[in-house]
Amino acid sequence: MLCRHCKQPLRHTFLDLGYAPPSNAYLTADDLNRPEIYFPLKIKVCDHCWLVQTEDYAAAGELFRHDYAYFSSTSSGWLAHAKNYCQLMTKRFSLNDKSFVIEVASNDGYLLKNFVAAGVPCLGIEPTDSTATAAESIGVPVLREFFGTQLATQLVRDGKQADLIAGNNVYAHVPDINDFTKGLQVALKPGGTITLEFPHVMRMIQQTQFDTVYHEHFSYLALYTVSRIFAAAGLRVLDVEELPTHGGSLRVYGCHQDDARPTTDAVGEILAKESEHGLQSLSIYQDFQCKADRVKNDLLRFLIDQKQTGKSVAAYGAAAKGNTLLNYAGVKPDLLPLVCDAAPAKQGKYMPGSHIPILAPSVLEQNRPDFLVILPWNIAAEVKQQNRSLAIAGTKFVTAVPSLEISGE
Repeated sequence: MLCRHCKQPLRHTFLDLGYAPPSNAYLTADDLNRPEIYFPLKIKVCDHCWLVQTEDYAAAGELFRHDYAYFSSTSSGWLAHAKNYCQLMTKRFSLNDKSFVIEVASNDGYLLKNFVAAGVPCLGIEPTDSTATAAESIGVPVLREFFGTQLATQLVRDGKQADLIAGNNVYAHVPDINDFTKGLQVALKPGGTITLEFPHVMRMIQQTQFDTVYHEHFSYLALYTVSRIFAAAGLRVLDVEELPTHGGSLRVYGCHQDDARPTTDAVGEILAKESEHGLQSLSIYQDFQCKADRVKNDLLRFLIDQKQTGKSVAAYGAAAKGNTLLNYAGVKPDLLPLVCDAAPAKQGKYMPGSHIPILAPSVLEQNRPDFLVILPWNIAAEVKQQNRSLAIAGTKFVTAVPSLEISGE
């Protein structure tokens, strides 16, 4: 296989998680009687441009189906993050009723609804029918397409170049990152700004966040690599911020290469930090597998111990990262009988691979477990607060990443 960006041969494995079904391919009861499709889940690193990427991937249509079950609005913390983003961008770039904002992968309208409320014209681009319908129901205009250079060219023909293009947690999800980035350049007005948020591969490595690896993530990104991809597409990284979201993310600000605005000092500072952490050397990537295996083994040991001692265990959050962890560890309902999730679209379904049933959170109050494993560790504080009554009654909270931690009230 050749690197998706620079086309150099990929010779080095970063992580091998065997085979797994797509992490957001939740199952119905009828699906349990049918064969389930598994794909290889092996991650490579390019020793030329240092893009970390999946070795094999399914067609995008297999991953982002009409019934895609991830709805951004399920998390109150993420809604607050999106609202704050809109306020910051409106002020920083003086957005008004004469501006135009595009969000790529707009999901259920969690972000653009803030621009709609503020009277800033906007358009969401979202290929999954389930989330696009939810966005339209709250007044967010949506184009149901995958984004790339072809669509961007059509948008320009239609007079829809953007003053601001937002992409929150989509950049890692695109199979053709060069075409996607060129599309951003085409769709951006002269003087306009692109913002992309994505998990920082440096934090992933530091915190052993191997459960963020799944088929929908084609790339795992550092600022160094993003800067190279931008430059190849006629863009420049203008500014960058470190964010706490998703275990540690970057928000990259991009502009046209000939934009008059100067590059901020923050760009050089993050690039220096990545270099100091060894992100342009192979050893840091080749040591990661054993760290992931330790997390897996510690979780398995914990679940087996609780079963042997007669303690009850449930999980919270039917997140994609939870599916990666459970499938790599080989966890089935005998060790973890149920997962609760606040998203109605997931309730009544089953986790892919493990076939653990997904139930409403109210089940936890009716059958208080001794331990509650929080699979989306990035919102652990939010989950603990929502389930404080369980802690008062004696339930202990468990997170597996970056290491097994058990806490009470």
